[in-house]
Amino acid sequence: MIRGMLGKKLGMTQIYDKDGNSVPVTVVETGPCTILELKENPMRVAVGYGVIKESRSSKPYLGYFKKLNLKPMRLVKEFYSSDNKEYKVGQEIKADFFQPGDYVDVTGVSIGKGFQGGMKRWGWSGGPAGHGSMHHRRVGSISSSADPSRTFRGRNMPGHMGAKQITVQGLRVMGIESENNLLLIKGAVPGHSNAIIQIQRSRKKAYKSLDEKKAVVAHKVNPMKQSKAKAGAKGKKGK
Repeated sequence: MIRGMLGKKLGMTQIYDKDGNSVPVTVVETGPCTILELKENPMRVAVGYGVIKESRSSKPYLGYFKKLNLKPMRLVKEFYSSDNKEYKVGQEIKADFFQPGDYVDVTGVSIGKGFQGGMKRWGWSGGPAGHGSMHHRRVGSISSSADPSRTFRGRNMPGHMGAKQITVQGLRVMGIESENNLLLIKGAVPGHSNAIIQIQRSRKKAYKSLDEKKAVVAHKVNPMKQSKAKAGAKGKKGK
């Protein structure tokens, strides 16, 4: 089975579970993805997403898709697979590849924030806020005096923020709309609206039914503390 597939982030909304609790979810258009190639050693599956015009594709990619007798795709990505016997070239994979209760790892490019100062980029507390300090939001010392006469690599400084590939692990699939190829994933997913993302089965968390509830753990009560509390309550009544 393939570990994941490609999709597009549409935006956020909220749904209600069976107990009436509000759950924030990200709506992701998952697929349809087309299988382009099956590889061995290690087992991988090349998947294409998003049909585009031939004029928008490069010549090498156009020749690749013509050999497969398929329309050119916007993005091609390889995913690891445990078994390729179930798949064939040209087959489509849709949102029902997942099921409610699955845990997924979502990879995407975070929203770009442009050039930002140190307080926003790194969470600095800032300098004195009083009149005349002249050091409210500035960088301050960067340890480049006579020794070592240079700034060490990796120093937190102002600069470009965001627009980096990020993977958010352990997000849960709360619902599926097979007709529209939509996944409802609990929590926030990296990227702006209409961004292309990768959705893969979680490596750390196994499937758990949405109907399964957490067991309530009964904490042991210290009898000494309990007796003191009762004694205090009796003393107050006596007063």
